[in-house]
Amino acid sequence: MTAPAYDAHADWYETYTRDVSVFMDRVRGHLADLLGPGRGTCLDLCCGGGAHAATIRGLGWTPVGVDLSQGQLRWARGRLPVAAGEATGLPLAGGAVPAVACVLAHTDLPDYAAALREAARVLAPGGRLVHVGVHPCFVGAFADRSDAEKITIDARYADRSHTFDAWAPHGVRARVGAWHVPLADLLNAVTGAGLRIERVAESGPNGIADLFAFRARKPVTS
Repeated sequence: MTAPAYDAHADWYETYTRDVSVFMDRVRGHLADLLGPGRGTCLDLCCGGGAHAATIRGLGWTPVGVDLSQGQLRWARGRLPVAAGEATGLPLAGGAVPAVACVLAHTDLPDYAAALREAARVLAPGGRLVHVGVHPCFVGAFADRSDAEKITIDARYADRSHTFDAWAPHGVRARVGAWHVPLADLLNAVTGAGLRIERVAESGPNGIADLFAFRARKPVTS
């Protein structure tokens, strides 16, 4: 079983998400825009403390969260129904939900491709998956973002191993680390899960993207 890295930092992370409210507003904006209005269950995959439950609920969906971290689920239980579980082994039947959202979580998973395959399994035919994450090209240990006007990318862009290296020494990644997922790996993981990308979005301050988001759909089979 994957170690729940956020357990030791759950309370700190809850405060941190409030401190970076402008960033989180953009995250929720991408989520709302790509998920769109709907009915039925939306699985909040790797829901953490449930910070995005209100956005999902506000679109008409019924959010249900799954996360490995009991520390974060302590916060989430007041915001949405939750279950403890692995992203690669969800406690849901195949085709059970019409929507899945995975927000700011792909760099926390050692095998995001496997998580996407599992998300595709639990999606109903025609169901949608929304991914909102840090930008795979411009955010990571390989990216020096200390100058607001430019980003310097180094050779570690090709390094997919787990690392605690981070340009911000007091941020999330310095505490829990990250698995880097290059852009090609991310997009190939979506199509490899049998999903079709419908729409892509990115945003960031000063014209340099720090968020990358997309909506994909599970095809309806005849």
